[in-house]
Amino acid sequence: MKARILALSALTAVSLVSIGCVSDDQMARVEQQVGDLKVEVFKLRQQAEAQNRKADAETQAASQFRDEDRRFRADLSETLRQIQTSTRTLGNRVTTMSRQEAVSTPSTTTPQSPAGDDEKAFNAAMLDYNRGNYSLASDGFGLLVKTYPQSARKADAVFFMGLCQYNQRAYDKAQAIFEQIVREMPTSNQFLPAKLKRAQCMERLGLKAAAVKALQELVNGFPGTAEARTAKQELDDLGF
Repeated sequence: MKARILALSALTAVSLVSIGCVSDDQMARVEQQVGDLKVEVFKLRQQAEAQNRKADAETQAASQFRDEDRRFRADLSETLRQIQTSTRTLGNRVTTMSRQEAVSTPSTTTPQSPAGDDEKAFNAAMLDYNRGNYSLASDGFGLLVKTYPQSARKADAVFFMGLCQYNQRAYDKAQAIFEQIVREMPTSNQFLPAKLKRAQCMERLGLKAAAVKALQELVNGFPGTAEARTAKQELDDLGF
């Protein structure tokens, strides 16, 4: 409203000047008002642009938060699944060992080799992992692999070494570890989980094309598996 009044005043002044009905002082005041109006318009325009930038930033941040939340939930679900699998495997091994000890009658004169040392090492490292002590856990898993290279827990230990790096956002190191499992342990129970985590590492490293290809391999090559379902969700999030 004020802008319209000032504009009308300016037009009126110009009209009066044209017919010689306004003084120099009056004309100066009108010019001053017009100048003030331009400053106010400039300020309003800056405020509007700032509000638009703020709204765009908030919209982008909200979208990014939703994407990260979906990915976090997928990662958390996969990690919990791995822990549950490891726990079930450990329970089965303990049951089997108990049954074997119950029916066996070892000679008292024959020295027995330490049994289950690799399991103890694995459980100790898992305890650190579950507590979030990823560096310490990674060292424990690495020591297990080095000390017991033929252990049935080797694939599990290597996989959790990769998870330790992944959880510390060292995605390049994690990818190399998961790649080792895919390449060297294709028959292990960690083969598919390693393929999924390797693809997720690629995604986090910005290797979108490679990540999409790896995720599609899981979806098309291993349908019905938990890893394929997670890979499908990842592809949906990426817009594929």
